[in-house]
Amino acid sequence: MHKPYHFKASGKVAPNRIVLAPMTNMQSHADGTLSEDEYRWLMRRAKEGFGIIFTCAAHVSLDGQGWKGELGIFDDKHIAGLSRLTADIRKEGSLSFMQIFHGGARSPEEVTGRQPWSASAHTMTISKTPVEVREGTVDEILATIEAFVAAAHRAHKAGFDGVELHGAHGYLLHQFISTFTNRRNDEWGGSFENRSRLVRTILQRTKAELPATFMVGVRLSPEDKLTFKGIDFDESLELAALLAADGADFIHVSPWDAFKKPEKYPDSNKALITYFREKLPEHVPIMVAGNIWSSADGQKALDLGTDFIALGKVGIAIPDWPTLSKNPDFDPPRPPYTVDRLKAADLSDTFVGYMKKWPGFVVAD
Repeated sequence: MHKPYHFKASGKVAPNRIVLAPMTNMQSHADGTLSEDEYRWLMRRAKEGFGIIFTCAAHVSLDGQGWKGELGIFDDKHIAGLSRLTADIRKEGSLSFMQIFHGGARSPEEVTGRQPWSASAHTMTISKTPVEVREGTVDEILATIEAFVAAAHRAHKAGFDGVELHGAHGYLLHQFISTFTNRRNDEWGGSFENRSRLVRTILQRTKAELPATFMVGVRLSPEDKLTFKGIDFDESLELAALLAADGADFIHVSPWDAFKKPEKYPDSNKALITYFREKLPEHVPIMVAGNIWSSADGQKALDLGTDFIALGKVGIAIPDWPTLSKNPDFDPPRPPYTVDRLKAADLSDTFVGYMKKWPGFVVAD
């Protein structure tokens, strides 16, 4: 966990294999610019030794915003604040990555002012309320490709070491990959090749236009989870291999449990993440997130084949996890956590309020 990792294509070096996962925190300003609260939360983790710092998901266009208080990368006005962040993260010795995304069906009209669109028209239930999602036009798809590429250019100008295309968790790129939400009969839907065209095109374009020193990775949901249906495990493995061939600098797998077996192969003797390691070229690293708490958990994930462990909930509550985990017996307390503890970990009132929506994470008032 504590050994450096050399990214082959970019030449960049992460000081260790410990990653702060990209996490929603709702701390940005209304216009998408970086706030002091968000700067403080991320910088604390850089100072405490996380080898890679991810921002939360940042929307690449106004119609792709998923929630209020979300970080933006759709306009040049975002560059100044982000440049300060990346410069200071670099001073601490960490690499910085921006996760970029479009919410698609999960971009509510009350946030964007527009009816949400996706690969195909469908009804989506949000908080028990049915939401009608329309099918996106080809022009909108092409404009979104341009928006992702432009966002990557801005992230490069702001000093990030790379971006991650968010192709997981039911957002737009995931919606195009999924057979459940993509029932198009044009070049953007139907076959696996067509359903994967959007994320692959964005990756190919971004890699072609930006220098090799700027990394581009992709986050994938490897199988169905919760209400996010239509993802076949074998297709996910094939997509990861295609993305690697397209030049992806890393693949970030988000199974919600780093140690689970594939739902498709419950009797397998291999963990889900091991399948990905066996499918991908050795020089393309894998990140995995989900249910990693202790030093032993982190080492187990590495032993199963991942190259990096991405910490979410424990990274929120235990900012000095990278230092504490040098003790192989380190096993931090699990939630719920007190408000005082979370504030001491540099969460703002806004972030604490958001985490109260996660059952059992914050001690009840």
